[in-house]
This record gives sequence, structure tokens and C-alpha cells, in this order.
Amino acid sequence: MDFDEGAAADTGSVEDRRGGGFGGRGLAIGGGGVVGLIGLVLTLLLNGGGGGGGLGVDGTGFDQVAQPPASSELAGQSCKAGTGPEGRIDVFATCAFNDVQATWRDLFTRAGQDYRPTTLVLYSGQTTTGCGVGSSAAGPFYCPADEKVYLDTTFFTELRTKLGAGGDFAQAYVVAHEVGHHVQTVLGTSAQVDRARQKKPSQAAELSVRLELQADCYSGVWANAAQKAGSITLDPSDIPEAVNAAGQIGDDRLQKGAGRRVDPESFTHGSAEQRQTWLQRGLSSGDPASCDTFKSSP
Repeated sequence: MDFDEGAAADTGSVEDRRGGGFGGRGLAIGGGGVVGLIGLVLTLLLNGGGGGGGLGVDGTGFDQVAQPPASSELAGQSCKAGTGPEGRIDVFATCAFNDVQATWRDLFTRAGQDYRPTTLVLYSGQTTTGCGVGSSAAGPFYCPADEKVYLDTTFFTELRTKLGAGGDFAQAYVVAHEVGHHVQTVLGTSAQVDRARQKKPSQAAELSVRLELQADCYSGVWANAAQKAGSITLDPSDIPEAVNAAGQIGDDRLQKGAGRRVDPESFTHGSAEQRQTWLQRGLSSGDPASCDTFKSSP
């Protein structure tokens, strides 16, 4: 995957919080909840199936952690510095995030709607969020309470080495998925799902799956639209990388990898097949309307 010639890392919508010392007790969710690429199952997998960390969706407040000052070290870095075997992953993540945002802004404009931008927060280990203390053990996530995407870039090493999902386009898929959750917030989809969960708690897991699958589909929509616009260029290996990543983080494969019994009723993000199917639907169509996971069979 390559970015448009001359593209540079724009840090106007990026907070770089790396390098500070953090305390806290992992990811304790306050108001608003958290939607992430992987969630609790990955926490169990990376922690060897043990306790600690993870998601505590109890709405009971959260620890406060001091933030280090933001860094401007990324500003103006060429996006080319983030590509290739020796590429800087922080530069790549920033450039991918900017491209995803710009693409959605254009898609909203074409539809006669206003896009409200989100912010990418790069951090190390733990950081405070509007939803509680965010931990890298839970993987990348989006907090609807403060409308920010949170990413510890060491996750991409875990994605490659522990989950067998390497490649730069797989990493871009991760970023685009989280921005997809912000799109759901802007469109009001997340709020509708929250209300539906409250009315029918028995359907909460299914609704979570449908929300995650839609974010996967939105990832594909971005890639399709960005390639057509010329802001990114994909090579033949890129799409298989992203599709493989979507499969590797399916709930069924993560449960197997953690040594657990596959339990479809406990799925929160969707099976490998479901995630791949919806990502590919977005990649093929480039149309957000094709991503209505709430009217289609997941």
C-alpha cells in the first residue's frame, strides 16, 4: 500500500501521548462504553487466558491517569517514511488515519451531510479516555464518550506475530475499522444500538456483532473510495492481507487461540467468516449503503 505522492503526516487531528509513565488498573469502562477491534477475547489471548485487565462494562466510573505532553515529532513526516519493511508504524498509522478521515469527509459531503472529525490518540501502555483507563492489552478502540480513536502501535506487532496477520494494509484496516465506529456515532447508529440494547438486553450481543461487522464493512468502503480517488494505491497482496486480518480476529478463531470453547452466543465482534464477508462487501461496493448489517443476515 502506498500513499499519494507528496502526502505527509498531518498531526492536526492526532494526539501523541507516548513516552509517559502510566498507572491505573487496565480498561475500566465508564459512561459511553468502548467499541474496539478485538476486545476481551484478545486480552485473554495475549495474557495467556488469565485475568486482569480486560473490559469491565459496569458504568461505575474510572481511574484518572496523568497525561504526558503531546509530541509534535510526527508533524510533517513524509508518508513514505511509514511504508516498506523498515517503515515507521507511527507515521503509517497517522497517514492512514488522515486518509480515512479525508475519505469519509468527502463521502459525507457527497451525501449532503456534515462529517464531524475524530482524533487519533497514540499512546503507550495505558491512557485516560472519556470511557475510562484505556489499556493496550484490549487492542485498538474507539471511545464514543470523547469521540476519539485510541491506538498503541505495538498492537501491530502482536497482530503480526501472535495472530499471523501482518502487512501494511492489514494495519490500515485496523485504523479504518475504528474510524468506522466514529462514523456510526456521527450517523446516530451507535445511539440507536444503545437504546435497543436497553430495551432488549437479550439481544445485546447480537447488536454488538452487527455494529462491529458494519465497521468492518466501512473499512472496505474507505479503501474502495480512497483508491478511486487516488489517495492510496493498493498492490495485489494488500486486499488478501486485510481479509486475512479480519479472519484472524474473528471471535471463533480468537476463542480457539485462547484455548476456549467456541461459543457463538458469546460473540461480540463476529466470526471469521462474517468479518471477512462484510469487509469484502465494502471493498467491492465502495458504498456505505451496502453496509446495513442490521437489515441483513450477519
